[in-house]
Amino acid sequence: MTSTSLVATLIGDVIGSRSVADRPALHERLTRQLDLVNEQLSPVEPLAITVGDEFQGAFGTIGAAIDAALRIRLGLLPLADLRCGLAWGEVTILDAARRTQDGPAWWAAREAIGAAKEAETDRVTAAVRTVVAGAGPGPDAVNAAVAFRDLLLDDLDDRSRAIVAGLLEGRTKAEIAERVAISPSAVSQRAARHGLDLIARAEARLAATDWRDRPSRP
Repeated sequence: MTSTSLVATLIGDVIGSRSVADRPALHERLTRQLDLVNEQLSPVEPLAITVGDEFQGAFGTIGAAIDAALRIRLGLLPLADLRCGLAWGEVTILDAARRTQDGPAWWAAREAIGAAKEAETDRVTAAVRTVVAGAGPGPDAVNAAVAFRDLLLDDLDDRSRAIVAGLLEGRTKAEIAERVAISPSAVSQRAARHGLDLIARAEARLAATDWRDRPSRP
């Protein structure tokens, strides 16, 4: 017996994974990061590697999926980067025991990750790693916000990205300082100079995005 529900789907793919020298280390790190985000955000369909270095999962809101995509990306950098396609819509569970699913939300997420890959080939959008598909209110505005977020992250060094990751986890500046091996004052200075607190606050607003009353269409 099949069942249908509205969820936010997320499909992710590691960029250039074949060129990574230590692929077992990459796989282990990706697995650890997916487990961590599953623990942090409690998706309705846990994030899991599907084939190669591609993974997928589903969330109760599109904002949670957007948040998950960023947390996974920050956890992989600088070892590897990734692209993500997200969508809000209907998912049909064909076989609960085997976790076999189908539906417009998965089709749209697949199209979205294709759009993210295409964006990388354009000089103007080369920094975009995340594309959101859906018929919710203001999808263009959400994609614009996500694109600017990706652009800001692309301009940061590894230490500043680690600070953003700590802020998203709700850690204090002192805790983050210990993690990145600099003083708390240096963390505060970086946060002010590069707008890291603003990035974290903007991400919190994106994470609150909720399209539960608007299904996507392929």
